Amino acid sequence: MTVTFQELSSKEVIQLETGLSLGRIDDVNFDPASAAVQSFILQGRPRLFGLLGREPDLLVEWGDVVRFGVDAVLVNTPLPEEMAAQPPQKKRRFRFF
Repeated sequence: MTVTFQELSSKEVIQLETGLSLGRIDDVNFDPASAAVQSFILQGRPRLFGLLGREPDLLVEWGDVVRFGVDAVLVNTPLPEEMAAQPPQKKRRFRFF
């Protein structure tokens, strides 16, 4: 199975244990000797629309990848402290009268 970087970067990265979306793949680290993929880099989420910078980047090791799906990449990587400490956000529903 071959996957282009464009296809890979369009997939959502999902943490298997919690089902939390970690974001999308922004960059890939390769081993210079063998050209094998070592890890994926996911940029941190923007704070206040990017005005307050970003959260730290997340590094997902190749060994943590469980499966590549059609729409998502399932990983079994530990959550960063910032994400683990936040309670899950409730979806807001708007009512129109």
